[in-house]
Amino acid sequence: MVVKVYGKAQAVCPQRVMHCLMEKGVPFELVHVDIDTMEHKRPEFLQKQPFGQVPYIVDGDLELFESRAIVRYLAAKYADRGPNLLGRTPEERAKVEQWLDVEAINYNPWAFPIVFNLLVLPIRGLPANEAEAGAAVDKLNKVLEVYEKQLSKTKYLAGDEFTLADLTHIPATRYIVENCGLSHLLDDKKHVKAWWEDITARPAWKKLSSFVETGGSNYSP
Repeated sequence: MVVKVYGKAQAVCPQRVMHCLMEKGVPFELVHVDIDTMEHKRPEFLQKQPFGQVPYIVDGDLELFESRAIVRYLAAKYADRGPNLLGRTPEERAKVEQWLDVEAINYNPWAFPIVFNLLVLPIRGLPANEAEAGAAVDKLNKVLEVYEKQLSKTKYLAGDEFTLADLTHIPATRYIVENCGLSHLLDDKKHVKAWWEDITARPAWKKLSSFVETGGSNYSP
């Protein structure tokens, strides 16, 4: 039985989960949830994800929501497949967890309003809050200055191997760089830019990008 991912292919959090599955070479089915028509707020969906967000997954008897919890679970369950995404020692795992928290607490709160205001709302034909987006850009730039210092010392955020700490950043940052006209946030930071070019060149990410662009619904390595 393949893993079922309930969400929209273009949405950031489902992409985070699908990328992890592709890194691990785990087959999955994407079950489309139409968030544009608020399907994720309907009672039947809320029974599975009580906060009305995508994605959630079904893996056998397990139902799980929250994308960062899901990728942790997948990386642990399929530790013997693909790259080691959680670290090899308690110390390495702690560093991965540290930067996963940084992404969730310090990075995403500014990345989200940028993508929402400069990409999602215009697609829906709705006005953006330019002031909110501008403030978020300033805040995110300061966060990326911290990243620049870290990446001057290590190839990846948690050390010298690609891990979930890096993976979780990719979907939202891709939209910021490619769709929101903000590539300069990375371009003027030597080590951040090198890190970004490295992690987005990964075969699994390229597979996911093609999967999304072609409207894929089933993945088999």
